Amino acid sequence: MGLDAERAWSEAERSAVAAAIPAADEADTPLAAQLTIDTRRRISLKGVRFERPAQTRVVAVANQKGGVGKTTTAVNLAAALAVGGLRVLLIDIDPQGNASTALGLDHHSGTPSIYEVLGDEAPLTDVVQPCAEVPGLYGVPSTIDLAGAEIELVGVVSRETRLRSAIDNYLQELAQAGEPSFDYVLVDCAPSLGVLTVNAFAAANEVLLPIQCEYYALEGLGLLLKTVGLMKQHLNPELEVSTILLTMYDGRTNLARQVVDEVQNHFPNQVLRTRIPRSVRIAEAPSYGQTVITYDPSSSGALAYQEAAREFAARAAENRVAA
Repeated sequence: MGLDAERAWSEAERSAVAAAIPAADEADTPLAAQLTIDTRRRISLKGVRFERPAQTRVVAVANQKGGVGKTTTAVNLAAALAVGGLRVLLIDIDPQGNASTALGLDHHSGTPSIYEVLGDEAPLTDVVQPCAEVPGLYGVPSTIDLAGAEIELVGVVSRETRLRSAIDNYLQELAQAGEPSFDYVLVDCAPSLGVLTVNAFAAANEVLLPIQCEYYALEGLGLLLKTVGLMKQHLNPELEVSTILLTMYDGRTNLARQVVDEVQNHFPNQVLRTRIPRSVRIAEAPSYGQTVITYDPSSSGALAYQEAAREFAARAAENRVAA
């Protein structure tokens, strides 16, 4: 079936075909259950185009604990939203530059990057790069130069709002030039709560929090929520933890299920129903300068991130209707 034919599927048709697939039951092996889930997702996502938000959503993807799938979530969610027909800008504000690698952005030392933007040496418009693999997806790279920004910004006036000013000015420039704006601006934060992450929180309307389905991932959650609360009180009253995404989920373990229950009990309105499974394909994709969405679009990891992106975008539409 060609791409045009896929796009002709209505929501009702996708739902009907997906519903016709027998549901997984407790007697199924984990592999059989995952195959059932993947088949349902593949059909329900066929040709789907996401609804655009009423205005640009600026989202900080953050967790001060490393290894929870923060950057992986940022790049794959950005790619999935773009594949869903939206215009997405991903800003890499992590000195490690892993998001830049996954998007295939040029980010060697000396490349115009977010470092120059934060230092007022360049506007965002000069450092934005298109992502060759995904139409509609653009990125702002991070370079090793950013590692010194934490120290360099300490004595700078309005150091916490440099990124917010840059994003606001860029969006205004696009509007004045009559160019299409972005539906989403995602900011991949550093795994810390320093000046760079504070810049991201000051710029964002909302925080997306990836949580690994392991016990240690819960320990630092309180600190991050406290930081968001302080930011909301003193610097950015619009900031909210809007979304929690559970990553590295392994349904075969009691611990993973316990973490899911714990998080859902405490944050019933923020947790996405979609859980991102452990996946070799997700881990492999960055080594090829790709997201899993383009590296292996039919894999469990790619389908899960596309499902999460659809749920994430749908929540914005629901909130707009409710308002």
